[in-house]
Amino acid sequence: SQDTYPTDITFNNDGTKMFVLGDYGNDINEYSLSTAFDVSTAAYTQLFSVNSQEIYPMGMTFNNDGTKMYVTGHNGDDVNEYSLSIAFDISSASFAGNSERFSVAAQETIPSGITFNNDGTKMYVIGYGGDNVNEYNLSTAFDVSTASYVQNFSVAVQDASPQGITFNNDGTKMFVVGYIGDDVNEYSLSTAFDISTATYVQNFSILSQENAPTDLAFNNNGTKMYVIGLGGDDVTEYSLSTAFDVSTASYV
Repeated sequence: SQDTYPTDITFNNDGTKMFVLGDYGNDINEYSLSTAFDVSTAAYTQLFSVNSQEIYPMGMTFNNDGTKMYVTGHNGDDVNEYSLSIAFDISSASFAGNSERFSVAAQETIPSGITFNNDGTKMYVIGYGGDNVNEYNLSTAFDVSTASYVQNFSVAVQDASPQGITFNNDGTKMFVVGYIGDDVNEYSLSTAFDISTATYVQNFSILSQENAPTDLAFNNNGTKMYVIGLGGDDVTEYSLSTAFDVSTASYV
């Protein structure tokens, strides 16, 4: 009812709010969850338009305390930064300005997902132009205007249309959801948050629930996984019997 082309999903820190980015409405939709991280208890609250900055929004994330929000897309091929005067309340968001916009066009012309390391000194943008993860260093934490390109990691062997990316809590695992394979691919990193040390481990098929996945997310302890996509225009929740091990995932 809010968007027929959902492209990204994330939560606030305690799982009482869920945010869905949509390419149809060019906006972020906010939902309230009466039970933390239980999507069956979600109720729509409000939206925030990003149309003035990006008409093909594909990826979204927040900084740690919810006072900054980031959107990437393949019209501007850049990362747009927003300030929130009230943490995780998108009605209080405002575009930080062109000086807080960072172009990724030199590395990726179809950016589809974005995330940061724990302290905001590294940013990762995934896309299906290059089918890889691009890593950037930020000299000022969570300030995209200070980003500089470091390296990339190809995921093309696993999926030629990667859509979403996230890490486990300590950065020793990376997860990529793909539009071609309809699965979640898990990678192990021997050095935390250093994608040059990533090696493919395994995947988990989500085809029975979603045939056009666009992003994924986990709850805080990695015992729940969420996939959003265009096939069902919905959020699918999975339980993991072993935290952040996709081979133990089961549909809820």
